[in-house]
This record gives sequence, structure tokens and C-alpha cells, in this order.
Amino acid sequence: MKRLTIGLFAHVDAGKTTFAEQLLFHTNSIKSRGRVDHQDAFLDSHDIERTRGITVFADQAVMDYKGDTYYLIDTPGHVDFSPEMERALQVIDYAVVIVSAVEGVQGHTETVWQLLHKHRIPTLFFINKTDRTGADVGRTEEDIRQQLTGELCPIPASFVNGITGEPLREFMAERDEAALEAFLEGRSDPAFWLQTMQRLMRAGLLYPCASGSALQDTGVADFLEQLHLLTASTYNEGAAFGGRVYKIRHDANGVRLTFIKALSGRLKVRELLQYDNGGVPVEEKVTRIFLVNGLKFQPVEEVAAGDLFAVAGLSAAWAGQGLGVVSDTLVYESEPTLQSTVEFGDSLHVQKVLGVFRILEAEEPSLNVVWEEIMQEIHIRVMGVIQLEVLEQLVKDRFGFTVSFGQPEILYKETIQAGVMGYGHFEPLRHYAEVHVLLEPGERGSGIQFESECHPDVLSINYQNLIRTHLFEREHHGVLTGMPVTDLRITLVRGAAHKEHTHGGDFREAVFRALRQGLEKADNLLLEPYYDFKIKVDIDEMGRVLSDVQRASGTFDPPQTMEAHALITGRVPVSTFMSYSTEFASFTHGRGSMRCVFGGYDRCHNAGEVIERIGYRRDADPLYTSSSIFCAKGAGYSVPWDEAEGKMHLLR
Repeated sequence: MKRLTIGLFAHVDAGKTTFAEQLLFHTNSIKSRGRVDHQDAFLDSHDIERTRGITVFADQAVMDYKGDTYYLIDTPGHVDFSPEMERALQVIDYAVVIVSAVEGVQGHTETVWQLLHKHRIPTLFFINKTDRTGADVGRTEEDIRQQLTGELCPIPASFVNGITGEPLREFMAERDEAALEAFLEGRSDPAFWLQTMQRLMRAGLLYPCASGSALQDTGVADFLEQLHLLTASTYNEGAAFGGRVYKIRHDANGVRLTFIKALSGRLKVRELLQYDNGGVPVEEKVTRIFLVNGLKFQPVEEVAAGDLFAVAGLSAAWAGQGLGVVSDTLVYESEPTLQSTVEFGDSLHVQKVLGVFRILEAEEPSLNVVWEEIMQEIHIRVMGVIQLEVLEQLVKDRFGFTVSFGQPEILYKETIQAGVMGYGHFEPLRHYAEVHVLLEPGERGSGIQFESECHPDVLSINYQNLIRTHLFEREHHGVLTGMPVTDLRITLVRGAAHKEHTHGGDFREAVFRALRQGLEKADNLLLEPYYDFKIKVDIDEMGRVLSDVQRASGTFDPPQTMEAHALITGRVPVSTFMSYSTEFASFTHGRGSMRCVFGGYDRCHNAGEVIERIGYRRDADPLYTSSSIFCAKGAGYSVPWDEAEGKMHLLR
């Protein structure tokens, strides 16, 4: 018996949820097929999803087929919920990408494909909506080959009987030496060719493709059999338990549920589970285990490698966290580029609202909820306006009160352009810590990195680890706008402690002051988010698009022309292009296509204007100070950043 997780991915409205309904029906997991437009789809079970007709949450179902268990995850297709999609993506074994035979490859399809390809996830394609006017399977297959992968392999209907015809064997022979040798020998053993297909799929050398209509239930049953034949499990139930957290939810009573993919071994109720929480080892008892099927939670006593399940009892594990023998934590690429303020009535206490958003942050970490003390405001980060609308409804439905949100604004970041030393000293009475760090610019997209070249004889390893932990416990404000600092290499050069008076919090104060003191001296740079865009238009509309991109402070590669169309790729600031889709649809009359995906951060095109508009006062930030505290005559006194270096004990 194999246990595998299958993820369904598509651009919004490609028919993914309808396809999921058919798979569940054909495996007797549901008694009747639901429909998105009828608001009764099994996996779009939340009121928000049924009302809007889109998938918001990566919900799961269980399918049993010919003695094997498949966990099906229906992921969101809207770009605003990309973080939810990406978290699910990293625990699946196989992916199914749904592409409309009418619209072909669309923007989110490419985003999904890039992630699947990066993480080397075996993928199958299903070309859907072949019953629709304008559908063209051949054109869509060519679209996939041009925009996604040239290794697309249409699977004939006869394959469901285990038959690999000569064209299919020839396709494999062109991509694999062992397959070529067998092909030239005339080998027709079905088991050999099936195993070869499975192997080439796992190696990313073959991507099976089928077609049909999920709405009319044509081609879906054959695809299910193909999926069954082509998938294989490599999980080891006999090893020690290891798992990966992929989402957090809370039940109606507020109980925290941790959703896990078991990667090895077995896990039983009441067993202790180990994981790392910000550098601190944690061991907690699993009090309950559930197999989750839509909205149904079935209690079980034990799960094994390959299972997808939820547990109660873990209080601090987050999405991406490794459990048991899996010790790493995943980093996700989907990153919000907007921030907004939570607005609510005077009758609501801020602590109640903040508590609710802390719960929502546990479920959606990309929200990055921040309480801004100086402004008395709650700030969140989002992917787009649709996400804010969903959050507004979610708070009302789950927690019974109303919030709204301020106009979303671009989330800027800051970095430095050259290396600089930062010095921090914290010595009020009966406390002591001193930290010297080297700050250097990192590569774009590298975030904050830390290493130490401080000898343990100078500062013990425990204190060095404590400094590392404090640096990563929260984001750090830059000095230009107060926005997060990124793309920074921090090296601990020296540090000092007192054998009696040093406490753990002293190094937190010292290293924050050292970081800030270094930023005060540095050549700082404001960054803004960029889109990588791909635009396809008629030739006579190409000039208009190029002019618009230049006006938006973007850049573009030399356009590619294909018959009557032009393909334009390039980069452009999110701030100047985020509303362009409406204008684009208008002048192309809906015939053009545009794909914009987050392309990371780069130099802000109008930094001076942004800095002036934000008006950040670096000397009035309650969370950060660049001054150091020294002690004289039994009392601590503050020394400003530009004088602190001369008083450092380790430089004397």
C-alpha cells in the first residue's frame, strides 16, 4: 500500500476544483459531485470560497484507489493566496497542473511551474475544458512546450491498460540511454517501460499530459488510472519519525492544530515530538492525531510515513518546520509586497484585535503582524486587495466583529552599499554586554545572514548563539524609512561578557545597538519590489506597451516577434505597474496577455520622494536606538552613536 500526496495547481478558473470533485467521485470519496458555481464543491467548503467561487485555503481530501491511499490538496489559483499554495507545494509527492484548452498557459500557471520545477516535483498535466468553444488541445500542448517545458509527453488512452506504444517508447528513448538501448533491442516488456516512465518523471525528463473536460467528466477516470500507474512511493516506515509542518489552523474552540506530512517512521498519540523553536529545543506530547478529509476530522491512534494529518498538542511549531529527525526549516519564496493598517471601532480593545490577528498570523505567517507602538496601529502585509477582502470577512465570520483596512501601500526595504563596523555596549548597573559586528551588503534576495569569527576564548559559544538568536527574532528597522533591513551579512567580530553581571537580555540590547550604530554610519540604500513581466500583444500594440513600461520606470528585453504577435519581457517597479492590468485589458480589448510575478527587491526608482513622504524619524523609533549605555559612579549613562566607538572596552 502506498501513501502519496497529490497537489492540484492551476490559474484561477481553469477548472481545478471541478477536476478535484471528479477524482473524489470516481474514488467513492464523495457520493455526488459538487460544482463551484453551485457553491457545493467538497474542497471549497468555507463560506468565503463558496461565495466568491475561488479557492482560498489549501484544503485536503483522502482518496482510496485500488488499495492505495492518496491525499489530495486543492491549492488556491489566485495570486493573492500564493503563500498558501507554496506551503502546500513543499509537502506534495506529485503535482497535477490543470491548463484550460481555451486560455492556455496563464500567468499563475507559469508561477506554479517555476516552483514545481525548482523543487523537482514530478508533474502531470491535464488540459481541461476541451468541451468549450475555442478549445484547442494541440495549440495548448504547444503552448506548454514553449512556455513551460519541452518534455511534455501526451499519453494515449491505451496507456490505462499498461500499454506503452512505440511513439511513447521512442519519446523515452530520446531522453535516456537505458531506454534507448531497450528500444533498439525491440524490448516491449510493459513493466520495464512503466518503471522507466516513473523514473524519467522523477528525474524531470518526462511530463505526462492528458486532456478532457472535468465538467463533463470526460478523460478524468482515465487520468486517475494513469496517475495510479505512474506514481510510486519511496517512504520508509521503519525509520525514526520525521515530519514537516505545512499549515496551522484553529478549531471552533480555539485549539491549535498543526498539519504535518510524515516523511519517515511512525507517530502515535501521546508520543513526545521534538523540534526547534528559534534555536531553543522543544519537546511536546502529541495529544490527538486526526486524518483530515474536507471538514471531517477522524481521530486515529497512529500514522505512518506518507500520511498527511493534523495533531493537537504542539504549541509553537510553524509552517515549514521540521519535526523529529527532520531538523531544517523551509524558506518560502512568495512574499507580500504591500502593507496595510487594521482599522476598527473604538468599542473594540486593541489587545482583542491584536490577539485575533496573532491567531491569523499563525495560520498565514506572511501576514507578519506588527504592533506599531508609536502610532498605536496594527500593520499587516498582504499580496493584494482580494486578500484584504477575504480577511475582513474571515474576522467577521470567525470572531464576530468588524474590521476594515487602510489603503495598501508598497512595502519598501533597506540595505547598505558598503561594509561598515557596528559597535554596541549595554552596561546599566549590574548588567554588561559589548558586541562588535561587521555589516556587509549581501546579494539581492539573500535576506539577513549571520556568521561568527569571534574566538570562543573571547566570548563563549553560548553567548554567540544567543546573539544569533536575537538577530533573527524579529525584523530590524532601517534608518532611511524605518522599513525592514535585508540583504545584509552580519559577522560577529568581538564580544565581551561579565562573569557575574551579564544576563541573556544584555546581549539582545548590545547587538541591536551595534546593528543600529553600524547603519547610522553606512551608505544606506532604499529598495522596492519589482515585477518580472511577460506581455503578449498584437504587433501594432507593441509600441504602446514599450512606452508604458518606460513611463513606469521599467526595463525590457528586445521584443520577440511571432507572426502577428510580439512577446515583451522585462522588470518594472510594483508601485508603478500594480494597476496596469486594467489599462492593458482596455486598449488590447482583452486579446493581450500579461503575466507579472514578484521578481525580488532592487534599487528604488524614486527613493528621495519615498523617504520624504514617509518622514521616518530615526531618533524617535521606540524599538531601536543607536546609543550605547556605559556605567560610571554606579549609574548608567547614554552615549550617542557617533561617540560610542571611542568608549568601547574591547578597543582600548
